[in-house]
Amino acid sequence: MPESGLIRVPGRVNLIGEHVDYHNLSVLPMALDRRIKIEWQALPEPRIDASSGSLDPRSFRIDQPLEPYPAGDWGNYVKAAANAALWKWKLPRGASLRISADLPPAAGLSSSSALLTACTLALLQANGISATFEELMEVLPEGEYFVGTRGGGMDHAAVLAARTGHALLIDFAPARATPIPMPAGWAFLVAHSLTHAEKSAAVREEYNERRWAGTRGLQALGYSTFRDALAAESVASLRAKAAPLPVRDRECFLHVAEEAARVHQAVDAMRAADHLRFGQLLNDSHTSLRHQLRISTPSLDRLTQAARDSGALGARLTGAGFGGCAVVFCLEPQLPAVRAGIEARFYNGPAGDHILEARPSAGALELMPTTA
Repeated sequence: MPESGLIRVPGRVNLIGEHVDYHNLSVLPMALDRRIKIEWQALPEPRIDASSGSLDPRSFRIDQPLEPYPAGDWGNYVKAAANAALWKWKLPRGASLRISADLPPAAGLSSSSALLTACTLALLQANGISATFEELMEVLPEGEYFVGTRGGGMDHAAVLAARTGHALLIDFAPARATPIPMPAGWAFLVAHSLTHAEKSAAVREEYNERRWAGTRGLQALGYSTFRDALAAESVASLRAKAAPLPVRDRECFLHVAEEAARVHQAVDAMRAADHLRFGQLLNDSHTSLRHQLRISTPSLDRLTQAARDSGALGARLTGAGFGGCAVVFCLEPQLPAVRAGIEARFYNGPAGDHILEARPSAGALELMPTTA
């Protein structure tokens, strides 16, 4: 049984398919080459000691019921990891976790899910447990509910199963990950809106409400799942039937139905290397996120418009919304001009680390052979 090791888990950028994974609908993210890293050391007793830079360290036992820290405390993701692993496995040993990252927090790039996943993998390795993708997907999405966010499984699947040079089509119930080769010459930027997306704190209830509103609209039309609704009727038919619903329920329902269709259209565009179609789908997604789901912010709207004005083929907010980042799509020859245009139009000067080039990178399972 190993006594120490190194876990690396990337962030992800969701190319398209926002706020649909918790309805078991497909999404299309890719992993980033920015990561959470955990150097772990096994402990002989069932205790976790976690430290991360200048943050206050956290220590707790895992052989007794776990109670959350106050909302917004970073240690809740460490406790969520232990809680998730304990649902499926016996963990006689704990671990000392030294956490570092070059992945920006609260940016819509899945830093929280990457942290949860990395802590879970470290704790499993400390106990000599090698888990499969399917086993991890049984516990990780549910495990994040410990923090209080009623999300889906996209982030965990993406940071686990992503492949270098590919986007990842993720389906749910059961979880499946299909690598989609990235066409040659396609390029992506991730740009920060300068507002943070703290879904574990102030906007948590707003985030959760979007889920319940879409479900209420679905049920009002007589369906138990979005899959059933989309299999039975066209999006146009569902849009007409949803017209009498309360505004919030109707708008959230329509966003989910339309975004689900856009994901599969985007996969088709990617396989055909149709950059114009792919870019338009990203723009249409942002419009829906802004006007129907209402999770955009003025800064995200200015940022995506600045990207399009700079020559981007498509730009949209990515992640949970309420702040964070936009994903920007263009062809490689235009990348320098698009970046320079965003810096001039949105940042009023050099953006530094607020913009990063996003290359489709390896997930944690591809990176797993690395040890300390």
